[in-house]
Amino acid sequence: MPHDRRAFLSTLGAAAVSLAYGCTPFAPPATAARPKRTRLGIQLYTLRTVAGTNLGGTLAQLAAIGYNEVELAGLYNHPAVEVRGLLDQYGLMAPSAHIDIAQMEGAAAEATFRDAKTLGLEWITVPSLPRGKRDTVEDWKRVAQEFNAVAKETRAAGFRFAYHNHNSEFRKVGTTVPLEILLAETDPMLVSFEMDVYWVVNGGGDPVDLLTRYPGRFKMLHLKDSMGAPEHKMADVGSGTIDFKAILAQAKEIEHYFVERDDPTDALASAKASYAYLSGVLSS
Repeated sequence: MPHDRRAFLSTLGAAAVSLAYGCTPFAPPATAARPKRTRLGIQLYTLRTVAGTNLGGTLAQLAAIGYNEVELAGLYNHPAVEVRGLLDQYGLMAPSAHIDIAQMEGAAAEATFRDAKTLGLEWITVPSLPRGKRDTVEDWKRVAQEFNAVAKETRAAGFRFAYHNHNSEFRKVGTTVPLEILLAETDPMLVSFEMDVYWVVNGGGDPVDLLTRYPGRFKMLHLKDSMGAPEHKMADVGSGTIDFKAILAQAKEIEHYFVERDDPTDALASAKASYAYLSGVLSS
């Protein structure tokens, strides 16, 4: 799954530099009442198929559901200025984007940071581990040092750096949990984390325990559900086995919540169902 996401982002990232085309935005009916705003956002990877066909229409429908934030995953062959215009048109903000770490290193960094400024990003979030060997504690420490170095440049460019986990960070190296190496070896002033609660549970971790033991390190949450072990089939939030009420009760320092589902049959229906459940929990 992480490799699928990396390939998806790499394809969109390359295309965004060389291609730009217009779209005909879908506008919700003028008489439609906008739902009450909450702190909820959604990761656009969930809606990658429909967004790739009509980004404006997708954003309009998310706004109509009640979302007021999105987390970007590529620009769907639109220039950054056009995406920003669509966000503004539908009253949405993009506080974070998933961007491969290679796009923040070397010659690619200038264009990445320029587009991030245009989009109004606060966070640049690395969605999966850099390529390379990760068989030992020292291998994971090297990943942490790469994060520190890139985060320093990201901060100098005016943005905050975060890392989004999958389940591989919970496959022990000896007796050590790799995610805990990353937490220990990264500079808290430079590197934050976006916890994907589904992948934590999938990997055998406990989101509430991590939030309790590492206060301040997790600034964003990805919220998607699991139907339980051993398959951990993904589900809309609230329809599976993950205890989101307990997680959200402990999420005192979380700044952004993003719904996500990697495999929706109907992405917009999934987005609506997860919003309905979570908005009730967050407002209670």
